[in-house]
Amino acid sequence: MRERRRAKAIKVGKLTLGGNAPVLVQSMLSVPADDVEGNVREAVVLEQAGCDILRVAIPNREAVGLIPAIKEKIGIPLVADIHFDYRLALESAYAGIDKIRINPGNIGEDSRVKAVADICREKKIPIRIGVNDGSLEKHILARYGHPTAEALCESALYHAGLLEKFDFTDIVLSMKASSVDRTMEAYELAAQKCEYPLHLGITHAGTARMGLIKSAMGIGGLLCRGIGDTIRVSLTADPVEEVRAGIDILKAAGLRKGVRLIACPTCGRTRIDLIPLANQVDKALASCQKDITVAVMGCAVNGPGEAREADIGIAGGVGEGLLFKKGRILRKVPERELLRALLSEIEKL
Repeated sequence: MRERRRAKAIKVGKLTLGGNAPVLVQSMLSVPADDVEGNVREAVVLEQAGCDILRVAIPNREAVGLIPAIKEKIGIPLVADIHFDYRLALESAYAGIDKIRINPGNIGEDSRVKAVADICREKKIPIRIGVNDGSLEKHILARYGHPTAEALCESALYHAGLLEKFDFTDIVLSMKASSVDRTMEAYELAAQKCEYPLHLGITHAGTARMGLIKSAMGIGGLLCRGIGDTIRVSLTADPVEEVRAGIDILKAAGLRKGVRLIACPTCGRTRIDLIPLANQVDKALASCQKDITVAVMGCAVNGPGEAREADIGIAGGVGEGLLFKKGRILRKVPERELLRALLSEIEKL
C-alpha cells in the first residue's frame, strides 16, 4: 500500500472528506423521485447498511421536497444530484442539502455558475464535479477524438476552473469511465494535477457480479496506490449491495476495520461441507464490528498451518473439525457444532 495522497479537507455535513479522514462509502437512492415515502425508507435502510454519504436525484422542483423529508430520518450527509437547471441547485441549498453534484459547464452562463458558487459558499456546501466518458464537452472531444483519460481529467479541471473563477474551491472531483484502465489513468492524472478530494467509481459498471469485479479492480487498484477519498460502487442491483461492496473493498485494501473472512477454495483433501459452512459464517458475521481475521478452512493442511495468522478459525476433518486461534489448536469439535463453537469464541475476542 502506497502512502495515501493528502487531499484538501472538505466538510460534508458533519463528516470530513479528504485530508487524513477515512475513505467514505457512498450510494444513491433508486426510488422514483415522486415517491417520497419510498425514498425515505430506502435512505434509512442504506444508512443502516453502513452508507456514509447518500445521493438523491433532483430532476425537478417537486423533487426538492425530498431533501427535508429524507434528512429528517437519517443522520448521514445527503447529496443532491443535479443536471442543467441551476435553479434546482439553489433551491436544494435553501432546502438544507449537504453537498451538490453538478457540472458548472452544463448550467449556462457565468451568472448562473456564480449564483450557485455564492450560495454554496454562504452555506458551506461543497460541490462534486462529476465527469464521465459519455458527457465530455464538444471542444474537449474535438481535441482528443474520443473519451481518453486525458480528456476526462481535462474536463474535470475545466469545470473546477469555472467555480474557481468565483472564488469557490470546496470541490470534489470524479472522472468515471466504464473502462477500468481509462478510469484509473484519469484519476492518476488528476491526483498529480490538483489537491481536490477524489470520488472514485467505475460508471455503468454492470450487474452485481461483473460490476463488482470491475469496481474492485478500478477502485481497489487506485486505493492501493494511495488515491481516493470517497467511493461509490455503481451496480445494476439493490443499492444495499453497493454499500456492502464498498465496505468490503475498503477492508480488502486495509482502509477499514472489521471482520476479514478467509476461506480455502476446497480440494480433494476436503472432508467437510465447506462451502455452505463458509457462507453461514459470512452471513453470521456481516454486522460484526470486531477488527479480526476469521478463517474457514477445509482441512488440517490449510487450517492451523496456512491460516496460522488468523485470530480465530476452524478447519474441517471427517465428521469433525479443529477450532484454532493464531495457529494454536484449541480443541476438536463435531462438524454439526463447528459454526456455533466458532461464533462463541469470536464473542470472547
